[in-house]
Amino acid sequence: MIKKMQTAQDAADFKVGPRVMFSASAEEIRAGLTTDVYFVNTNEVLHEMDLDKTVVTAEIFGRKDGIFAGTEEVVRLLQDQNLEVWALDEGEPFQAKQCVLRIKGAYGDFGIYETAILGILASSSGWATAARTIKQSAQGKPVFAFGARHVHPAVAPVMERAAIIGGADGAACILGAKLAGKEPVGTVPHALFMIAGDTVQAAKVYNRIMPASTPRTILIDTFKDEVEESLRVAEALGDDLRGIRVDTPGERGGVTPGLVRELRAKLDLAGYSHVRIFASGGLDPQRVTELSEAGADAFGVGSFISAASPIDMTMDIKEVEGRPVAKRGRIPGITPSPGLKQRL
Repeated sequence: MIKKMQTAQDAADFKVGPRVMFSASAEEIRAGLTTDVYFVNTNEVLHEMDLDKTVVTAEIFGRKDGIFAGTEEVVRLLQDQNLEVWALDEGEPFQAKQCVLRIKGAYGDFGIYETAILGILASSSGWATAARTIKQSAQGKPVFAFGARHVHPAVAPVMERAAIIGGADGAACILGAKLAGKEPVGTVPHALFMIAGDTVQAAKVYNRIMPASTPRTILIDTFKDEVEESLRVAEALGDDLRGIRVDTPGERGGVTPGLVRELRAKLDLAGYSHVRIFASGGLDPQRVTELSEAGADAFGVGSFISAASPIDMTMDIKEVEGRPVAKRGRIPGITPSPGLKQRL
């Protein structure tokens, strides 16, 4: 067990032992080791003044509009404390300055978690908001989160779960998808075809050994012209082929509306109208809309979601022992926020 941070001396005495990753464990977060140290100092001063059990009401708001995510982690972090917690549903839109989460209880029971709580909500809501933007640009077509490779593996599942909350239809990251109650989505990378030396031969083996529940979507831009390779794969797999994924690199112009239109037309002419076109590779909302209008059926989106800026969250104390208070520039007392539901 790691000692919970209560004093400045606790923080000074803590020694980092051998570890595989630099990311914090759940136990370390619960112990307050990811907090800004000034919250530990605050707790120590309040304890000395016999004020650490003062009951306060704290509210959290975002500084810009977004899609809310992170409630579940915050509730789990605080569930062993004697607190009342209200929050918006995950996936709900919120406006700048709207109260998205409220905590009531002894300040000493949750003050040291302010850093962690704000970080959870800021990052998760940022990712969820980006996913909602992409989903809206896809005109109702499926969007899958492919951004785990762009973030630290410790937070990749958090990011992909948040993307699904925001509207993504699934995710490639195994843990991220499972945490959101879905199965991971994906086929194979270019590496398979580079090693095998031929797309069609590798596609045949993939078709033969993968479970029947796995969609037969084949990446077709490794060696040959995308249209030529698509037709070769379609001829080899026939009715088993459900889709082709085009991920043309930027060095060759990326995936363009013209390419998608050509793929769709020539697949249809060859009798493969059942084959769907899955586009990926540095997609943003504008490109997703353009590719959708050109005939793409689904999208894999990575960096637009994973690189989304956190939505800056702020926690304010609004009541002390039932008395309305606020820092200068803010309105004292509880802020009306009808969407809040009690979680603890």
